[in-house]
Amino acid sequence: MISYILFDLDGTLTNPKEGITKCVQYALDAFGIHEPDLDKLIPFIGPPLLQSFQEFYGFTPEDAVTAVKKYRERFSTIGLYENFPYPGIAPMLQQLQAQGKTLAVASSKPTVFVKQILEKFELSQYFASIEGSNLDGTRTDKKEVISAVLQNFNNPPMEQLLMVGDRKYDVIGAKELGLPCVGVRFGFAAPGELENSGAIYIAQTVADLHQYLLQQ
Repeated sequence: MISYILFDLDGTLTNPKEGITKCVQYALDAFGIHEPDLDKLIPFIGPPLLQSFQEFYGFTPEDAVTAVKKYRERFSTIGLYENFPYPGIAPMLQQLQAQGKTLAVASSKPTVFVKQILEKFELSQYFASIEGSNLDGTRTDKKEVISAVLQNFNNPPMEQLLMVGDRKYDVIGAKELGLPCVGVRFGFAAPGELENSGAIYIAQTVADLHQYLLQQ
């Protein structure tokens, strides 16, 4: 029986597309790279930023660090609020909590921003543990973040645990620790990404996810 459910934040609980893509756009502008099409920046939603600037734009590690700092200039004051919970998320969390499930957030976003976003949208009350990455660029790997949550719960038996996320990073990070992961189609995964990474179930909508989790 599942007793602990860990959720990713971006693309799973909330839709951060506007904030993240505009902040990436802002950071790229600082390097003379002008990308008017925000949809082209969607791949930045999910993986660690440091990795993404290097992978998608060929930045050196040093330039990637600078780009992340520029990104956070805008994100810390504007971008984190260009975001909204998916409709139906709050009632789902409320019912799961009432059912006796222990809920947590495991995000690659810095913990300080994760907490601000959850508080802004009055979602923090549902979570017994909220963990993200560190502002210094450490603990960005999803496996490390999930491990931190599990330590907060004194490492429960694996058969009691379930991860929920919208990208392969969530599925892979969970699998590396022995956790099953449910994927959500309403996030930002590329076609086939969740299936290929090994998600045990793929929820098409929040309502679908809600029903699936209540049955666990």
